[in-house]
Amino acid sequence: MSELCKDRVVVITGAGRGLGREYALEFARQGAKVVVNDLGAQPDGSGSASGPAHEVVAEIQALGGQAVANTDDVSDFEGARRLVQTAIDRFGGLDVLVNNAGILRDRTLVNMDIDEWDAVIRVHLRGTFCPLRHAAAYWRDEAKAGRMRQARVVNTSSSSGLYGIVGQTNYGAAKAGIANLSIVAARELERYGATVNAVYPTAMSRLTESLFKSGQLNPKAPAGAAGFDPLDAANVAPLVVWLGSVHSGAVTGRVFGAKGGRITVAEGWRAGPHVQKDSRWTAAELGAVLPELVARAAPNADLSGQLNPATA
Repeated sequence: MSELCKDRVVVITGAGRGLGREYALEFARQGAKVVVNDLGAQPDGSGSASGPAHEVVAEIQALGGQAVANTDDVSDFEGARRLVQTAIDRFGGLDVLVNNAGILRDRTLVNMDIDEWDAVIRVHLRGTFCPLRHAAAYWRDEAKAGRMRQARVVNTSSSSGLYGIVGQTNYGAAKAGIANLSIVAARELERYGATVNAVYPTAMSRLTESLFKSGQLNPKAPAGAAGFDPLDAANVAPLVVWLGSVHSGAVTGRVFGAKGGRITVAEGWRAGPHVQKDSRWTAAELGAVLPELVARAAPNADLSGQLNPATA
């Protein structure tokens, strides 16, 4: 076992499969004590099963690590409180929170119903807020008691939230919200010794597998060395683990992309070209200047070469 995260207590949501499982295993390899949270739901959020969380715990224990399973619903405020308390009760504290749980219910806007909207927003956005809210309160209390921890939060955004993907208004809105939540929370929690960052991974997972196979996501990925799979979810884990370590204290409020062997720092909304006058504009005047102003601005990101429109 490496010493990078030795004895750090880590909670990972959605850790029973895919990306979350890889995060849990890598944290364990780096010496962390892991709370493996997974409701065991289907990719669309339906159903539940305790098996996935317990299976990952067994894998960690086989590595010689320490882990405990938790199957609470992270979008339930009380369930999220129990999740955080599990770490405190079992391992004596909490150092790292990785919010990874998610579902997909893709549909074009004109065909999306309110339940599909609410379900995705609840799991992703509310399911990030609830554990973060309870973890933050714990770290605040620890700081006030003179026991400030080197706390870390890693949230999960998406290229859909940052750049926009057709057919994912619900998912994209949630992931955009998570990116901004991370930036604001980083500023608020700095006083308690906590950093907050986010990642937007590109990898084959339980949620993305059907999209790759259906052609909704372009299967091409950056070329790698022989035997290297650029879409392997394990490629993202080292970034998340480093962000959860004590060595990342100078990095906060950032959103990182991870795809194959490439890591990117996303640059958020910036004020672009402008026009100004010393009095109120009229609508007619704006009609004469806005098209030229937009023409001077950088275009929104175009992912058409990587992402194909989702179907209805």
